[in-house]
Amino acid sequence: MPATVVVGTQWGDEGKGKLTDLLAREMNMVVRYQGGHNAGHTIVVDGESFALQLLPSGVLYPHITPVIGNGVVVDPGVLLDEIDLLTSRGIDCSKLKVSGNAHLIMPYHQELDAIIERYLGRNKLGTTRRGIGPAYADKASRVGLRVQDLLDPKIFRQKLEVVLKEKNQILAKVYNRLPLSIDDIAKRYLDDYAPRLAPMIGDCVGLVHEALEAGQAILLEGAQATFLDLDHGTYPFVTSSNPVAGGACVGAGIGPRHIDKVIGIAKAYCTRVGAGPFPTEQFEGVGEVLVDRGHEYGTVTGRRRRPGWFDAVMVRHAVRLNSLSEIAVTKLDVLDTFATLKVCVAYDHDGVRHRHLPYHQTVLHEVTPVYEELPGWETDLTEATELRELPAAAKDYIHFLADQCGVPIRLVGVGPGRDQLVRFDS
Repeated sequence: MPATVVVGTQWGDEGKGKLTDLLAREMNMVVRYQGGHNAGHTIVVDGESFALQLLPSGVLYPHITPVIGNGVVVDPGVLLDEIDLLTSRGIDCSKLKVSGNAHLIMPYHQELDAIIERYLGRNKLGTTRRGIGPAYADKASRVGLRVQDLLDPKIFRQKLEVVLKEKNQILAKVYNRLPLSIDDIAKRYLDDYAPRLAPMIGDCVGLVHEALEAGQAILLEGAQATFLDLDHGTYPFVTSSNPVAGGACVGAGIGPRHIDKVIGIAKAYCTRVGAGPFPTEQFEGVGEVLVDRGHEYGTVTGRRRRPGWFDAVMVRHAVRLNSLSEIAVTKLDVLDTFATLKVCVAYDHDGVRHRHLPYHQTVLHEVTPVYEELPGWETDLTEATELRELPAAAKDYIHFLADQCGVPIRLVGVGPGRDQLVRFDS
């Protein structure tokens, strides 16, 4: 059975975890294919909130095999803490599998991430300072340590000696920091983490293909979103991996022939965290309402998100980049109190109108959004369970978004709960 990819179409925080959780009911395996613990998914089940950072969202279902793929960078301490927390709340994590080819986040990655971000000052990127970028940089430089290295203490220590010699020189000579101890790091990773992780580590490429060959349903889950993609996002204000649908093939170890559906997730408005261009950003008034009603604070960092109106130019580009087959819109209920809504349908810049995303970042920083105004519904949507229960203005808004983005909208979220969804056919 072919696989399904779930991908964010904006700057993250669109509600991918909730949709993944919904789709997982019909799946056998959920694979996280990139990112690290710098992105969180929040899922509400029977009024109880679960904030996941590394574990695939499908872990909440006992029938699912959750997999952390080779494209992920793993902080073993964070992963084990997350497992312990879920276990204490009655969630069985014993089926979890972690790719031996996934890369490890090391203490020097976190140290360098925090220091470099501080040194950038006004030009900082807004990273979460969790070592994600430096870990991916070491992966590309071919000096990274992988999860499988935890199973061979001799190899682990040899690799660590080589890389730590260089990192300590950078810490000491460039940033005037004390060197890190190889013995302390080796003890923590080999004595504390390795014994607990060993039963979970394996050949996840083989595992995924065996599931495909057996006709099982697989869901591929990314972190972050399209416009945080290293190649296609608003560089340099991006993550260090490829959240786009194509990244699912690399990060899970399958070819594109095995994927038959790509579902994009979009908020009914837009947010982003950290620095970078944001054409539809709103501040006082509208912005404060969106933040307050949408509880727009990061799952992992707690940082306030920057809010704005829905940007159809962005999502059109996401449709192209990901070959989206459909879109799910989340948080429609956050717009319940607005008498008038705005949707950005194009950008103006220097006398030129852009219906598609300009490739040059200078242009993107300077564009003026072109808005279409639509009437709001000023009605509480959170109790709606069927399409007929939505006000006409709410349905018109969704139809308008679908027309602007060019693909059908199949699901609409009307609240944070697992089942607060309305099936829609735009």
